[in-house]
Amino acid sequence: MTAEDAKYIREQVMNHNKWFEESIPMIASENLMSPLAKEVLISDFADRYAEGLPGKRYYQGNIYVDKVETKAVELAKKLFNADFADVRPISGTVANMAVLFAFAEPGDTITTCALAQGAHISTCEFGAFGQRAVNSVNYPFNEENMNIDVDGTIKLLKQVKPKVAQFGLSVFLFPPPLKELEDTFNEVGCLVWEDCAHVLGLIAGGQFHDPLREGVNLISSSTHKTFPGPNHGMLLGSNMTEEQEKKLQKAVFPGVTSSHHLHAMAALAVTLAEMEVFAKDYAAQACKNSRQLGESLYELGIPVLCPDLGFTRSHAIAVDVSEFGGGKECAQLLEDANIICNKNMLPRDTSSVRPSGLRLGAQELTRVGMKESEMKEVAELIARVVKKKEDPAKVKEDVKALKRQFSNIQYCFNAGEPAYEYRKLVP
Repeated sequence: MTAEDAKYIREQVMNHNKWFEESIPMIASENLMSPLAKEVLISDFADRYAEGLPGKRYYQGNIYVDKVETKAVELAKKLFNADFADVRPISGTVANMAVLFAFAEPGDTITTCALAQGAHISTCEFGAFGQRAVNSVNYPFNEENMNIDVDGTIKLLKQVKPKVAQFGLSVFLFPPPLKELEDTFNEVGCLVWEDCAHVLGLIAGGQFHDPLREGVNLISSSTHKTFPGPNHGMLLGSNMTEEQEKKLQKAVFPGVTSSHHLHAMAALAVTLAEMEVFAKDYAAQACKNSRQLGESLYELGIPVLCPDLGFTRSHAIAVDVSEFGGGKECAQLLEDANIICNKNMLPRDTSSVRPSGLRLGAQELTRVGMKESEMKEVAELIARVVKKKEDPAKVKEDVKALKRQFSNIQYCFNAGEPAYEYRKLVP
């Protein structure tokens, strides 16, 4: 049965590949790697191990690993104009854990956004913040503009005097007002940390904000959302002391990682090199696409948050589908039509199981070459399922027809190659 089990597993993976090749993927936290990044992901790096920093390993056999990691750090610093970079965290949440281990003791106060306001689960009581037993205090939030309230946040920061002020969202529509808060950060004397997982690629392309020039000391991030690399993590910093940098490096290893998934680190290095060339154009188009998607859905009678602000300045939009059955029902109907998205809490929601919203991202569709005209078509397909309640099986055929025109990867060194195939290494 062992061989049959292995065959079954491979078949399911191939089925998944085919499904997504014929689907419209709109999960805001996903993307497609380039063929070159995939190539190094399945290299011999996948079978090897390294602990520590380049030149200071606890294992032999890392001559070329050290060269790749050193280049990755160099590229990350250059791309994000950072003084510090660590490419060893194996995910965005692990990067967050490293920050917590380095700079927060149990009982310390950290200010952050609430889950219903769009925060990531790692900042919640049941996530990394809770596991570290920090005292998490939420910012006042303006639901109309989907952003923190500046005056209220200034008062809060002065009142609670957090050790760390943390920012960053999973529903990240607009940049946080960091410049307006910078004087307060300095007055309070807190470390300023932003989780930029969702918007890292937009930052690389100069399309969202520039945290390290706006008062942020430290960025944590995953590397597979608007930044189209592997499932991995990264830390970036500026205006940090040497002691703080060393504490963070020790928190990464041996704090929250052992070996740091060398194949993913190499794929991240390739993506950093590609984004130096393509980030500006890619990020600009992703943002244009998301705004067009929001506008088109709104015109079709589907409520999209923040219409007066242009819906979004990022790759994502938030949609209120409460009148159409809610986020859970609509997400399932859309999946039945091969439109892949996720239910999502909106600020007034109290249940993450049955929220009123959907989160839609345009970054992966942008990666395969879709532009504003295709966003109008995608909006029509969504409206047919969500509002008109057409049979998803019927809509699925039109989804497949649209997607057939967009199966090749763009904005990378291997532009034009199939996005949903895995290459084999050629000696």
